Amino acid sequence: MTGEFTSLPDVEPSRLVIERTQNPKKPPPPSGLVFGHTFTDHMLTIPWNASSGWGAPKIQPYGPLSLEPSATVFHYAQALFEGLKAYRDQNGKVTLFRPDMNMKRMNSSAKRIALPTFNGDHVIELIQELIRLDKHWIPAQPGYSLYIRPTLIGSQPALGIAPPNEALLFVICSPVGPYYPQGFKPVALYGTTEYTRASAGGIGAYKLGANYAPGVVAQKEAAKLGYVQNLWLHGPQHHITEVGTMNAFAVFKRSDGATELVTPPLDGIILPGVTRDSVLALARDHASGKAKVPELPENLVVSERSMTMKEVKDAAANGSLLEFFGTGTAAVISPVDRIGYLGEDVHIPTGPDGMGPVSRPIWKQLVGIQMGSVAHPWSVVVTE
Repeated sequence: MTGEFTSLPDVEPSRLVIERTQNPKKPPPPSGLVFGHTFTDHMLTIPWNASSGWGAPKIQPYGPLSLEPSATVFHYAQALFEGLKAYRDQNGKVTLFRPDMNMKRMNSSAKRIALPTFNGDHVIELIQELIRLDKHWIPAQPGYSLYIRPTLIGSQPALGIAPPNEALLFVICSPVGPYYPQGFKPVALYGTTEYTRASAGGIGAYKLGANYAPGVVAQKEAAKLGYVQNLWLHGPQHHITEVGTMNAFAVFKRSDGATELVTPPLDGIILPGVTRDSVLALARDHASGKAKVPELPENLVVSERSMTMKEVKDAAANGSLLEFFGTGTAAVISPVDRIGYLGEDVHIPTGPDGMGPVSRPIWKQLVGIQMGSVAHPWSVVVTE
């Protein structure tokens, strides 16, 4: 994960400067947390310049950034970000979940919009230092975590569409509660045919700020119709791509008796989600017998293939659709109970707890790994 500008200095943890806040804040009660509204005392900043490479990393008090009105991020959407979490177990150990995947995707996004790449392992090391400093912000209650938002922007103060000669990588942290504080509640989706999220050769496979603002209108219109999120469809056959800002999965009962877990392939218009990859890896290990997941069906088949709304609608009608769900960092797994499509609702089975025969055991396994109750190489220790 070495930077693209190999002749210039890369991110170097040994140059880290730490400036502790003189006005530490008191973390709010966990019950009052609203996702993404509360931030810890410190942030990490790393400047970049085309002539000198990556500058000295600095952990400093959380506060405003100094950017000129002509900064390229404001005019040409030269911005990308990631989202990952730090977890604290019952013994106080703090871990990250697969941060290498986030750094790999972040570098991929940077290349796509001509921003500088970096050594991902070094940035993870710096993020760990930031977490150690603000680890007391992680609520010591089950289901709570510290959401971490690494961001990279073009900061050159100049107009003109070109690769910027200045950039800034920064990381902020926010304590967050469980996505479903009252227990799982299946969501209703609206199959959006009026808008398209991405197309071949575009930016759908990258976590860029430009991917998210256009989705707000579609989300608002879905909400007006009584749905929680929109389901992005693509092409005249309405191929399923993503659930709002999550990856999409469906589970079918096949004619041969097998249970098939299906998600669309990474064809360039779908974001390669870390949770998506984790779900597929756990399911494939179970199907192959490499590592069984408790309670997961034995006759499981895992497929990365295209699926259309017609297939889902027909399967719901004939009883072969077992469940439909989305995956992402915030919710881990979000079950779906109905999809609005072309003027009618497609109803989807859910279990007593809102989840299904595949999503339930995989969710338990994933959360166990994240919270430290299930030992796994994906769990990266920040502090014991």
